[in-house]
Formats: sequence, structure tokens, C-alpha cells
Amino acid sequence: MRALAAAFAAALCCAALPAAAQGWEPKRTAELQLLDKVTARVTVITAGVGQAAPFGTLSIQVRACNARPVGEVPDAAAWMEITDSLRPGVPAFRGWMFANAPGVSMLEHPVYDVRVLDCK
Repeated sequence: MRALAAAFAAALCCAALPAAAQGWEPKRTAELQLLDKVTARVTVITAGVGQAAPFGTLSIQVRACNARPVGEVPDAAAWMEITDSLRPGVPAFRGWMFANAPGVSMLEHPVYDVRVLDCK
């Protein structure tokens, strides 16, 4: 039990460190895969950090996008704020999304699905 508590404390400690200190490199654009569940249309877009990317009724703001350096296991993580024009004032999603673990933190929306593919 102590080993589990120590591992959890170490994970919390490292989560507070800047991206560069954890082996992540900040990037300028996020490659996102978007799914319209009604039409089954899949779209891949490139969204710049700090710029809004529209998709249907969604507005996707990528605030940060980090990737693992060359030579490490490829992965990407993006901090995003997603709003839906049909529900103004209520964020549809705010947080980190991970390319290698999309189920950890995901958009829960009846019509759309958003996934991070890469940060470049």
C-alpha cells in the first residue's frame, strides 16, 4: 500500500512540473481528428495554438500542445477549451487530451467526437 501511495505522490509531483521538465516539447499546432456522429464524417484539421478552429457547432481553442521528443515513445497532449454554440456559456470540454490515451480525458458530446492525433 505504501508503494502505491508513493507512486501516486510522485505522479502528482511530476504533473505540476512544466512540460519541458517532464520530457515534453511545446509545439505550435495540433492535429485533431473530428467525428460527426450523425453523418459519420471524419475530418482531420490542424489547429494553431491560441486560434479558434470551428467544426459544426463547436469552437475548439487549443491553448497548448506538447509532444514527446524524437527517440522517445511518440505521444502528444493538447490543452483545449471546446464550446458549443448551441449551449453558450457552458464549456463542452476544458482540459488535456492525450493521443495515446484518448479515454483518459475526452469530450462527451452527443453529436461530435474530438481526438488529438499529434502536435507539430
